Amino acid sequence: MRERVTMADVARAAGVSSATVSYVLSGKRPVAPETRAAVEAAIEELSFTVDVTARSLRTGRSSLVALIVPDIANPFFAQLAATLQEELRGLGLHVVVCNTRARQDEERALLAEALQQRFAGVIITPFRLNPDDFKPLVDAGMPVVVSADVSFGPIDLVTPDARVATRRALERVAAAQRRRIAMIAGPRDATGGDPRLQHLRAVALQFGMSLPHDLVVRGEHTREAGAAGFGELMNRRYRPDAVFCGNDVIAVGALDKAHELGIDIPGDVALIGHDDASFASLVRPQLTTIRYPAAEVGRAAARLLTERLDGRKVHKTVHVKAEFVARASV
Repeated sequence: MRERVTMADVARAAGVSSATVSYVLSGKRPVAPETRAAVEAAIEELSFTVDVTARSLRTGRSSLVALIVPDIANPFFAQLAATLQEELRGLGLHVVVCNTRARQDEERALLAEALQQRFAGVIITPFRLNPDDFKPLVDAGMPVVVSADVSFGPIDLVTPDARVATRRALERVAAAQRRRIAMIAGPRDATGGDPRLQHLRAVALQFGMSLPHDLVVRGEHTREAGAAGFGELMNRRYRPDAVFCGNDVIAVGALDKAHELGIDIPGDVALIGHDDASFASLVRPQLTTIRYPAAEVGRAAARLLTERLDGRKVHKTVHVKAEFVARASV
């Protein structure tokens, strides 16, 4: 029976160290192109694969990483999952996608299951969790990466930097002679409030615009909530002439309701989404939005997770820059 090829075998064949082979597989450190080519050639020649079973026995943990998200039907999270799978597969790690439907009980149950099954780590977009909910995992030494607009304590965080993008969105709205802005925001009980709303309100003041409480409606991050919220805003005595949405899924629901009510977008009301989901350029009119790149978020989360697996103790925060995308809905 043929003996299993090891990383040391690949290193000898390529004339490099085992550490260099590890760097090529993980992508965690730069490797000279000629060295990478030699390692990849040795891997192919020897038919080398990562021995996941041996590593699991050594570490006492599985090769599974839980990706816990509130809505896998949202293309943002689908792209996040695909990117994580690509980033982690070279390390012998496999992504298990868990959908919470933004329910607190599901979020807590999935964290408990990941801990019980000794997953290699957890990457999560929490919706209704609190920092204390992560304490059992942190105490057990399980790597956790949060992707969110707010911090959840001493835990690795990937978070958006949307300051410039929000300013440019408001510049575009102001240039279109829109002054009365509104927002279809997330639910009031979401963890950390709604930072996107808070930030929009703060930047709007700098443009001499107000975002009064009566022009903020709340709901889940769903198409149905977007339609209901837009309809509610259009029933206000003084209608807004620009509506910002917590994400692009909400914005599509708002478009649905606008068509139903015979309201022209952007002639009567400008509409701005958030995330730049894959469908944002497919709807009509094409959706103006703030792009938060899911692929870049996924790469950042993968780096933080693998650094934890390699022994980093101090928590880190990575800011991913958002970008304003001007299309036809403003």
